Amino acid sequence: MRPDRQLPGRAAEAGRRPGRGRERRPQGRHHGRRPDRRRGPARRRDRRGASGRAAPAPRTGLTAGSPRRTAGNRRGGRGCPARRAGGGRPPGSTEGLAVVTSEPAGGLDGRAGRELLAAAGVLFPDAQGRVLIVRLPYDRRHPLAVSGGGWEPRDLSPRRTAVREIEEELGFTPRLGPLACIDWTLDDYRPPVAAHLYWGDPLTPRELAAFTPDPAEVGGWAWLTPEQAGHALPPRLSRRVSACLRAPRDAGPLELEDGMPAGHTLDHLAAGPPPAYTRLAGVTLTGTPGLPPAEPAAPPLDRETFIATRPRIRAKARTLFTDADGRVLLVRLRPWPGPGGEEPYWVLPGGGIEADRELPRAAARREVREELGWECEPGRLLALDWLPGRDADRASDRDTAVLVYVFDGGTVTEEQLASIALAEDELVEWRLCDPARARALLSGSSWARTAAALATRARAGGPAELVGGRPAD
Repeated sequence: MRPDRQLPGRAAEAGRRPGRGRERRPQGRHHGRRPDRRRGPARRRDRRGASGRAAPAPRTGLTAGSPRRTAGNRRGGRGCPARRAGGGRPPGSTEGLAVVTSEPAGGLDGRAGRELLAAAGVLFPDAQGRVLIVRLPYDRRHPLAVSGGGWEPRDLSPRRTAVREIEEELGFTPRLGPLACIDWTLDDYRPPVAAHLYWGDPLTPRELAAFTPDPAEVGGWAWLTPEQAGHALPPRLSRRVSACLRAPRDAGPLELEDGMPAGHTLDHLAAGPPPAYTRLAGVTLTGTPGLPPAEPAAPPLDRETFIATRPRIRAKARTLFTDADGRVLLVRLRPWPGPGGEEPYWVLPGGGIEADRELPRAAARREVREELGWECEPGRLLALDWLPGRDADRASDRDTAVLVYVFDGGTVTEEQLASIALAEDELVEWRLCDPARARALLSGSSWARTAAALATRARAGGPAELVGGRPAD
């Protein structure tokens, strides 16, 4: 790939490289910021975060940064201790940066802080348990990374991003295994990143011999043990990669926030600091087609320009509640002006993640509180559904891709259902629906996503990886 597509600074979370995609303006009913029903000191407290310190204004750049403690790293149980809002715990961390999604079309204003970047990388293991690490010829500060890079609007899914990046960087088409983790990362210097890390099948001797790296992007590679990789990679990436290497494979995909375990991942890993960062010390590189480490190539774009030209996605957080009979709780949106606005539109409770104040779990808590009047801790992450934009799928009505998190709300009681207080400015009614009725009310992709989330409930492990509600391939 041409040097003008290189990433200035460190890897783009799972990988690197800017693309030429411009930021896309969201369109649709839920792309604007919803009216905030909080007032006065309570609202100001939310903007300051759980620590009481004012959240820093987002700045541009893709630096490793220092690790930050985030909310949402709490273990969620299967049953939701739903309580009326006002008597429960305060909202989660507001120090995050995040986004929204586009299901129906319509129009509200106020879009600042509701978009994020996406990236995908690949972990290639070998028979000795080592992992493939590449050197970035243009990055002196953080010279080592996992191969991968940023999402482009024409990528149908993060899997396609990962495959394309390996083809461009290393010159072969990888065979991908399951999603290893989803990591929502925060930084004071750029928007959040939804970083997807995949397992790659072990490379054959023929594939290794056929390596044809792009010298502008790969200045050598090395096979490192998990311990070596933990020291050699930048702290945030080190936490992410180390989590994938330490956790049992059947625990995946792991849910991470800034590289720290969240949700079901806490059952398998304890949160902790990364090992001492040693960069290239003790690392023996092979196949160095680019410049030597002492003379890294200068990135063609400054960080501000790079960030401004990166395409954005949006994200939603929804929660799956059922009753004792297995019926699903659905809510109907209030009609909105514009095409399709008068048609009944049913969804799982939830909505857009607000990038300037929350992480996905915090968004799920807030949406349930605002829409139903409950204070409820999200349980397991059941599904991750990637909805392509129209650049990747001509049948799509979305202007960009949307990533939907579906959390388990557990089984609710009659008393909890009786306490529902709908957000009247947004919702018209709620219903408990058996699977057949839910399928009839929901759109095709929404029902497929809900069915996948219900299936995940019945097994151990991480969330289902979906594209448009269907299993990713």
